[in-house]
Amino acid sequence: MINDLLQFLQLTGFTQLTWQMFIMWGVVAVLLYLAVYKGFEPLLLVPIAFGALLANLPSIGLINPPPAPPLSPASGEILQWFIKPGQSIYPGQPLLLLRDIQSDQTITLHSDSHATVTLLHAAVGQRVEKGQKLLEFSSDQAGGLYYYISQGIHLEIFPPLIFLGVGALTDFGPLIARPLTLILGAAAQLGVAITFVGAISLGFNTGEAASIGIIGGADGPTAIFLCSKLAPELLPAVAVAAYSYMALVPLIQPPVMRLLTTPNERRIRMQSLRKVSKLERLLFALLVTIFCILLVPPASSLIAMLMLGNFLRECLVTERLVKAAQNEIINVVTIFLGTSVGITMTGERFLRPQTLLIIALGIVAFATATAGGVLMAKFLNLFLKQKINPLIGSAGVSAVPMAARVSEIEGLRADPNNHLLMHAMGPNVAGVIGTAVIAGYYISTIAKH
Repeated sequence: MINDLLQFLQLTGFTQLTWQMFIMWGVVAVLLYLAVYKGFEPLLLVPIAFGALLANLPSIGLINPPPAPPLSPASGEILQWFIKPGQSIYPGQPLLLLRDIQSDQTITLHSDSHATVTLLHAAVGQRVEKGQKLLEFSSDQAGGLYYYISQGIHLEIFPPLIFLGVGALTDFGPLIARPLTLILGAAAQLGVAITFVGAISLGFNTGEAASIGIIGGADGPTAIFLCSKLAPELLPAVAVAAYSYMALVPLIQPPVMRLLTTPNERRIRMQSLRKVSKLERLLFALLVTIFCILLVPPASSLIAMLMLGNFLRECLVTERLVKAAQNEIINVVTIFLGTSVGITMTGERFLRPQTLLIIALGIVAFATATAGGVLMAKFLNLFLKQKINPLIGSAGVSAVPMAARVSEIEGLRADPNNHLLMHAMGPNVAGVIGTAVIAGYYISTIAKH
């Protein structure tokens, strides 16, 4: 009876639980609390948190890759085969005995899947090189569900589709009406640049530093897009930091905004924006597409989808497509993107000192980006007759439209009749474009080295 119970327990996942999994359950609980009870970016944090929970359970058929023929773990000589063609193999079964030429030690290679052996590529006594395919097999076993879904990140499909929805949801009119606010969006990229330098000084390589610095752009899809290219091993920490700080914009930005502005500056009233024509809006989408793709070709997919979504919105003849981009497409992709990011958050990968350092650098990036936009507005006011309220500079981080709402709220605290929302949308959408351009620049300069 006891032996039967022990054998049953061996078949369950309870015996595979680790201390890292328990700690990650606590991290999941915090993320769900922020999303569900505090309302911090629930559309993003709930899928990420649930994906992280799945990543820290001993699941089967969820994240495993499809079976692949084993490769030689070292350069050496085959001493013995334990299998033969036509034989069925199972996970954990010994396949062969190999002598490592460099260490002169023997290595036993085991199977990691159910399959049937069809061909052996090397005979006993034959030398093989490290990474060489050792045998062929056939298997009916498929990869896990999220092995395939997460290809949307690895193949760079999800972030551009999110940008399609963002473009369809965003009004670029305030930026077109006051092009000067483009400078505020560019100034907010100061956080990206300073954090890049800081990460380099702390020992990260250039690809890792760029991936960490882009957190300051407050653009989750762009952070994922860049990190998956330059530092995929940092993707869990970078993505969680980017989305978490996006959710915490109402807490992070106001202290920085108040510190850098005077009460009189926060009460500055700006002139109403002029009406922007349909032709201007359409030309803007086309010209930005052409210019940005020519400037940074690696950012083509992000810029193209952003401006396609906006053109569909502004042309007024594609209502069904606009609604699909604004609703079904972006909502479905958000679920898959969030859970795919979360499912990379295994305890072994996430619970490292490096992760805490990335999260700390992320808050520096965010605060510095906010400061860059505010200080640039103050600088421009030295030369402008019609002053800019410096509070809108903080919206240069591309957390659309939350950062613009924070500018509005802070403006109303200083003057209950001063509405800054539409003015802040100018630097806000400029920040989206700016962050994508910076990401393209990093890819074009770092990925080649």
